[in-house]
This record gives sequence, C-alpha cells and structure tokens, in this order.
Amino acid sequence: MNWGMKNRISRIIKPKSGHCVMLAVDHGYFQGPTTGLSNLGRTVEPLLPYADALMITRGAIRNWIDPAVDIPIILRVSGGQSVLKELSNEIITTCIDDAIRINATAITCSVYVGGEFEKETIQNLSKLVDDGEEYGIPVLAVTAVGKDMVRDARYLALASRICVEIGAHIVKTYYTEDFGKVVEACRNVPVVIAGGKKLPEMDALKMAFNAVSDGAVGVDMGRNIFQSDSPVGMIRAVRAIVHENKTVDEAYAIYNQTKS
Repeated sequence: MNWGMKNRISRIIKPKSGHCVMLAVDHGYFQGPTTGLSNLGRTVEPLLPYADALMITRGAIRNWIDPAVDIPIILRVSGGQSVLKELSNEIITTCIDDAIRINATAITCSVYVGGEFEKETIQNLSKLVDDGEEYGIPVLAVTAVGKDMVRDARYLALASRICVEIGAHIVKTYYTEDFGKVVEACRNVPVVIAGGKKLPEMDALKMAFNAVSDGAVGVDMGRNIFQSDSPVGMIRAVRAIVHENKTVDEAYAIYNQTKS
C-alpha cells in the first residue's frame, strides 16, 4: 500500500484510537429526500464536529456542504436505481476524475452478493479498486442487501470476504450475531458496521458497542443519528463508545444530557 493510500486511510480511521465514526448521509441517491435529509445541510452542519468522515454523493456535497469544512469525504460513486426498482441494478455514477476534483479521501460503492445483478456490482467494485490503486484513493465496499436477503454471519462473511478478495480497502457491513466471524473473514481489512434502519437510541448504542467489542473499527451510521430526537447527542454518544471505550450506559447518559 502506497504512502498516499495509507495517509488517506489514517484520516478516516484515527491512528490514536484505531477507530472511526463515519456519518452516512448518502441515502438520497436512491431514497430521495428521506426523513431527516430534506434539508441536508441544516441536518449535517451541527454533526460535522463529531464525525471522523462524511459519506455523501457529489451532488449533495456541492449543494449543501461548505467547501471550507475540514472533514474527510467518502464519496458515494454508485447508483442508477431507486427504491422503486431492483436495488442491485447499480452502475458507477461518478468517475475517478471528479472524485479527485472533490478531493475525496475515499470512494465507495455497494456490492449485492446474491442479488439479481451481483456480477455487475462486483464488477463496479473491481473498476473502483483499479482506479483507486492508480491514484492512491482507498475504496470502501458496502455489502448491501436486497429486501429478502438474510443478514446472518454466514452470509455477511461471504459477502465481506468477496469484497476483500476483489481488493476493497475497507468493508462496511451489518452487525449480526457471531460478528467476530465476519471480522475474521476480512482478516487485515478494517470493518465498519452500517447503522441500518432507525432503532431506539439505547439499541443503536448497544449495537455500536457490541460491534467494536467484536472487532469492528467503528461505525458508519446515518438514520440512527440524523433521525434521532437529539442527533448531536446521539453522535456524541456513539463517539464516546467508539473512541473513548465508554459503556452503553455511560454513552446513553451523554445522549440524554445533550438532549436535555
């Protein structure tokens, strides 16, 4: 791995703790103005001081994010479908040249292992890894799932390992029972968990705590932060777990204090 690649990864996964808190706000690329992101800029601005990286599309960053902000950008570069169609039918929507113009720290796409267009999404990842290796930009692979896909350790380990084998530098997947098996399948490639659908705040904090305890380097949360009744309180609580080794109860107290 070249110097530039290592440097970019170290901006996302903080060397001091070895962990990261990513804020995912790229949902609009297939969900449109989903709850909490209708005014993306207003939602994201107060959260940026507590996020280690921002996962976002090029249109959203140009329309809602101040160029002077000092935060690593994980640029979503796949899409081409909506919630009204088959989710796995994705293409690469953003070329590496535009990612460089945006000064992206990493690029990301979804891989639908077991989906109707599985091969095409793996091919998308392969293309991104080739481009990323040429320019020293790491690739985060998202083990996306269709509506009917099971989310157990056996399936997620399979999907995550395929992403590693294709060359992903970071893997984003879902938390599940026996999550250590998923982490082991990726071996030396860091794994972050997706927040998934909105959960009660205590449950989301438990998931973050368990994931880190089982070997994840951090979280890439979206709805469980920006759809919370206290988004700042929630991201501060998640950060306390990920970076400060706080317990779930201690983190929940931070959430409540900030909410108050």
